[in-house]
Amino acid sequence: MSPLAGLATRQWRDYRAREPGTCFADPGFTLDLRQAYELQGAVSALRVAAGDRVVGYKVGCTGPGTTTQFGMPGPIRGHLYESEIRRNGVALDAADFASLAIEGEMALRIGEDGEIAAAFPVIELHHFVFRAPHKTLVELVANNGLNAGIVLPADGWLSARTQSTGGARLSVQIGDRCAGSGELWPLPGGAAASVDWLRQQLFEFRLALTPGQIVLSGTPLGLYPVVPGDNVIVFFDNEPVVRCSIV
Repeated sequence: MSPLAGLATRQWRDYRAREPGTCFADPGFTLDLRQAYELQGAVSALRVAAGDRVVGYKVGCTGPGTTTQFGMPGPIRGHLYESEIRRNGVALDAADFASLAIEGEMALRIGEDGEIAAAFPVIELHHFVFRAPHKTLVELVANNGLNAGIVLPADGWLSARTQSTGGARLSVQIGDRCAGSGELWPLPGGAAASVDWLRQQLFEFRLALTPGQIVLSGTPLGLYPVVPGDNVIVFFDNEPVVRCSIV
């Protein structure tokens, strides 16, 4: 077994045990950024072989909230998996996650012509764990951008074309407090900027977007830890669009 294959097996085993990325706590462990993406891809191959399906990608570490939190500029990308798609209103067991945290952000659906066919708010779920002494893009990428799935809004929103809405705002409410509020898109250039960056990055690894896939554009807000008893709602302007509860 090659070193990368062995490491991918360990990463996949750790993820299933809800202990992601334990290799980054090993003394002297190092990877470069390209190796981190190769490791991410090797883990993805294991997941697909085990019966899962890639349904899209995330773009992360883009907006001022997360780049300040992590202390490093992106963007980075990660895979989205069919087994981790949740529906609006889901109750999430905190024990199924490693330090569960959430982001409110805009997601994009790729149409048959390869262009953006729809845009809608989602809740992105995270295993919010860094194990190395200092946070790095390498650890973030190797751990699939910390992604632990997404919560989709009601079906009617999945065909919404909101990417060109001028002046709209995205807000995250946790319990009775507004955790964050801001513009829809984290990158100058809006929705298209996230997709264009992702296409180029995927091309470097002989990957491509396909019709029907979902792209998380990144959040302009922050990453927010949540605990049992929390209720999360993401608003598009003043309309509550997608929610979940933590038990």
